[in-house]
Amino acid sequence: MKQLLSALQFLTIIPFGQPAVYEPKGMIPFFPIVGLIIGLLVSVFDQMALIFWPVQTTSILDVVLLAVLTAALHIDGLGDTADGLMGHHSREKALEIMKDSRIGAMGIVAIVCTSAVKWGGILNLHEHRMLLLVLVPAYSRSAMIFGIRFLEYGRPDGGTGYDFFDGPIKRPAFQWLLIPVVVSLFLGWKAILLNIFFALTTAIIILYYKKRMGCITGDMLGAMTEVIESLLFLFLSI
Repeated sequence: MKQLLSALQFLTIIPFGQPAVYEPKGMIPFFPIVGLIIGLLVSVFDQMALIFWPVQTTSILDVVLLAVLTAALHIDGLGDTADGLMGHHSREKALEIMKDSRIGAMGIVAIVCTSAVKWGGILNLHEHRMLLLVLVPAYSRSAMIFGIRFLEYGRPDGGTGYDFFDGPIKRPAFQWLLIPVVVSLFLGWKAILLNIFFALTTAIIILYYKKRMGCITGDMLGAMTEVIESLLFLFLSI
């Protein structure tokens, strides 16, 4: 419970109990659970908001709530990553740009486009809307575990994600991912498509990071979360 609380307090602004001990390695397996909690809150809010507003407005509010619940942690990473990677920069220059707290044109474009895709996907969720709003944040945060597992950290001198890479993570770190996978079975045959698409998008992003940078950073983990979340919503709205 301490490790779950630590993960919740690191990834969200949800006020669960007293400040927990900061245990980066211990909190990694609980990323899917944190995603489920975020998704549950968004799903409940969505159903309440639909009483007062049309689905177009409610879907925008869902996107805003996702950003608020996470204090825009992943969105900030997306902007920094876009500024660093979307250009003909060397690895060293890209890492330097991502470390800069200021946001550039590419970062703004990436955030706007990703948010628009997320809104469009949520807007067109019809069948299993409540369940999908719960599942997608869980899957997108689970992707970070794969990024930590298969890529080296790009800032050996320290950074936001440095402590998560203190030694290799083992198979038990993925155990809580089984919960969203099992819950997805309530989607019927769509569960197969969801899990295949999640695996493919996660693998493609990791391979891109490996080819482009040969490493990963905290910002890049955040960008992975945002991109996969948006693409999953878009894919499931077909």
